[in-house]
Amino acid sequence: MRIPLAENQVEIEVKRSRFVAIAEPLDGIENIKAKIAATRALHPQANHVVHAAVLGPDGTQFSQSDDHEPKNTAGRPVLEVLKGSGITNVLVMVVRYFGGTLLGTGGLVKAYGDAAKVVIDTLKTEELIEKSNLTIQIGYEIYEQVRNLLVEKDGRSTEDFATGITIGATVPTIHVQEIIDRITDLSSGSATIEVHHEC
Repeated sequence: MRIPLAENQVEIEVKRSRFVAIAEPLDGIENIKAKIAATRALHPQANHVVHAAVLGPDGTQFSQSDDHEPKNTAGRPVLEVLKGSGITNVLVMVVRYFGGTLLGTGGLVKAYGDAAKVVIDTLKTEELIEKSNLTIQIGYEIYEQVRNLLVEKDGRSTEDFATGITIGATVPTIHVQEIIDRITDLSSGSATIEVHHEC
């Protein structure tokens, strides 16, 4: 599975109706309503704000809404595009400005599906990798080596300097044991390391 790196927005026009498709990272189903409300505020003249979302490490959580378009003509085609994309933790909203010409159910399905395809095809993504959080306590004498090790293993870290140094790091889980072993060696066993898993 892949996850989005940043928001993406595209626009297509079908028989004078404008379809503005917005794809963005999503970290929980409970955040969907707020994101839709914010999008409605940016598009007060729009007729519909349809959405579909896929969440979870295996892409098995879904949400969708037709937002008053005929049943299954809007949210479902957007969701089908998402399910086929291999992308998770993503929300796609399609904002429709009605152009005066009715598209019919088949036309709506195609228009919403096409808008979703275009925004997903141009979305920047990265591989979803299981990560672990580490809390590392070390002395100053090995700080540079530990910091370099975390950079080498694609870790992101914050540091707190006191009598010793406490480093909070997020690293790919596959590197955790090697990091623990190397820091233990560097510190001659004096470092303390706690591991907290996330995904």
